[in-house]
Amino acid sequence: QVQLVESGGGLVQPGGSLRLSCAASGSISRLNVMGWYRQAPGKERDLVATIRSDGTINYADSVKGRFTISRDNAKNTVYLQMNSLKPEDTAVYYCNFRPLMSAVPFWGQGTQVTVSS
Repeated sequence: QVQLVESGGGLVQPGGSLRLSCAASGSISRLNVMGWYRQAPGKERDLVATIRSDGTINYADSVKGRFTISRDNAKNTVYLQMNSLKPEDTAVYYCNFRPLMSAVPFWGQGTQVTVSS
């Protein structure tokens, strides 16, 4: 089992920045992918960004150039730096962890990000 604890959400004005963190604990496979997904009210949960243990990164087109994902393997922690935030970025952001040899992901509890003036 893997436990994920997220932090860093909140209310921010359009154009502002937030940084999300997610710390993983438990049975951490060395080869894995961590990432962030988000779900707005009435919508499906969508990919935001992922980063593999080898550093390979993938972003959704909607956040390219504005969001940066990074990780600290020694701390089993993934970060999401969000800049130039827009109202349409408002959603619950979920951390995700998946061993590369498994199809079963683990999810955090979610953290609310609200972009509003």
